[in-house]
Amino acid sequence: MTTMGPSCKQVIVLMSNENKTKFMELSSDYIANINRLLKDIKSEVLANFVCCDNIGINIVTNKVASPLDLQTTEKYVKNSNLINVDNVDVP
Repeated sequence: MTTMGPSCKQVIVLMSNENKTKFMELSSDYIANINRLLKDIKSEVLANFVCCDNIGINIVTNKVASPLDLQTTEKYVKNSNLINVDNVDVP
């Protein structure tokens, strides 16, 4: 998981095409849950939306994510019940 972009407001999660499809099917639920977890750790970062590209998914946030925010998002994505953890890469 890494951040990228001019303002570093994208969290990129590398994953297989199968995992991307499964994640995108329920992306609105996942965004709501990620935001709840970020709120629980008293973060001001919120996930706005998820988009898919050829290497994985991009989670676009309202602010630059701190290492704790990235770690929280990473744990949530890896623990999603539909995701095969073996096909998720975390740089």
